[in-house]
Amino acid sequence: MTAPVFTRTDPALGEFALRPVDPAADAALLHSWVTHPKAVFWLMQDYDRAAVEKEFARIDADPFHDAFLGLHNGTPAFLMERYDPAHRELVGVHTAEPGDVGMHFLCAPTGTPVHGFTRAVITTVMEMLFADPANRRVVVEPDARNTGVHALNKAVGFEVRRTVSLPSKEAYLSTCTRDQFLATRGDHR
Repeated sequence: MTAPVFTRTDPALGEFALRPVDPAADAALLHSWVTHPKAVFWLMQDYDRAAVEKEFARIDADPFHDAFLGLHNGTPAFLMERYDPAHRELVGVHTAEPGDVGMHFLCAPTGTPVHGFTRAVITTVMEMLFADPANRRVVVEPDARNTGVHALNKAVGFEVRRTVSLPSKEAYLSTCTRDQFLATRGDHR
């Protein structure tokens, strides 16, 4: 497997790391996640394993889109996508500024939720994105019906800018600057 490209330690939950998705090797695992009922907003409910592999191979080949498998203490536990909003997802509905980076994330379905885990995942994702000094603002476009992610986004500093119509959904275009993210952590570097 590919080595992690980013690692952080959460004082309460341990190590979180991200490595690039291997479309072929990770397809079965990702299929089980993106077709789960809790992943309905990923719009892959009817995909078979081959379709999931094809989708992540397409992302892997795209110079404006990346996918990462998130590990918690070495075990696959979440998925993150990074994209350039000037070229993907928001073209025509958002004028990307220099330093904008888009993001999606998904926690693996579990029968035994861990308190604070999803917050630790989004914190890891945001820290990875802001570890690149070129990234000045994270842009997301969650489905307007996804109330759980809206609360989580707000908790890490996102502000809803407006509702936008995308081909597959009505979405809340939201942004979070580095300073907004750091302010939610009491970390004003």
